[in-house]
Amino acid sequence: MKQATDPLSRVFSALADPTRRGILDRLSQGESTVGELTTPFGMSQPAISQHLRVLEDAGLITRTRQAQYRICAARPEGLSEADDWVSRHREIWTGRLDRLEETITGLTTD
Repeated sequence: MKQATDPLSRVFSALADPTRRGILDRLSQGESTVGELTTPFGMSQPAISQHLRVLEDAGLITRTRQAQYRICAARPEGLSEADDWVSRHREIWTGRLDRLEETITGLTTD
């Protein structure tokens, strides 16, 4: 499968994995080192680093170096484009479902 290159696809692709969503949940509580992120997921540090790379490429986290530690932090603004897309589509489908309900109600009251 071809790797997504547009920002919105990268965000949705990153969020498709439950481990990456778990990492984001953890980082929503505050910064963490890679080592601290490894423990709750029962994965090796290289495996967590791969997940972190995907999240960073999608613009959902930042990684910085402090001495020998790599510090990870969530970037909530990275979700804004996905949130906008979901909101637009929610409005469209809510409107369509409301019109369908009106049509069905009109048919059953005749």
